Amino acid sequence: MRAFRRRRGVYVAALEGDEATILARVVADTSMLLGVPLRPGEDPAESADPLTELSWSTEGVDSPTDPALARLLPDASRTDDELSQEFRRLTESELRASKVARLRMVWDALRVSSGEIRVPTERALDFAAALTDVRLVIAERLGIRTEADAEEIADRVARGGGDDDEDEVQLALGMVYSALSWLQESLLQVMLPTLGE
Repeated sequence: MRAFRRRRGVYVAALEGDEATILARVVADTSMLLGVPLRPGEDPAESADPLTELSWSTEGVDSPTDPALARLLPDASRTDDELSQEFRRLTESELRASKVARLRMVWDALRVSSGEIRVPTERALDFAAALTDVRLVIAERLGIRTEADAEEIADRVARGGGDDDEDEVQLALGMVYSALSWLQESLLQVMLPTLGE
């Protein structure tokens, strides 16, 4: 994986085929968590994954029970349930749709990449926002709440190896989280000089 660079009106990063496939998978999984499949033939209603059973109808305005989904769709107020429910009723459908549209853009870029991800400069903020959503989901699965938690995951990834299958899964998630964080940071760094334009 190589960092984003600006090249003739687009931001370009280099990815190996396996890297693009893995990142596309976690982007699609995040969209599925929001209730919309990106992979062809994927139907949330037919999936054995309990996360896909979550409804995103505005009829049910309760807070999500899945903590990762709750990080993507947080309550408007921690103290006023009625306010949160009303805000959710008015905004959740549109918020989900915009998040899924950004995730689809990233997924499409990863799926068509032949070693490069190309992001038009006018879509770079949306691309970065989609990466944030994916990172939030993975962070929740890893129990990352603070900068210290993130550093601990980075250290564990750097050390490598796990004692059992669960450790291996956590290590793999940590590697994906670290790669996404690095990729997003490289995009933001290359965008900084142009944000005033």
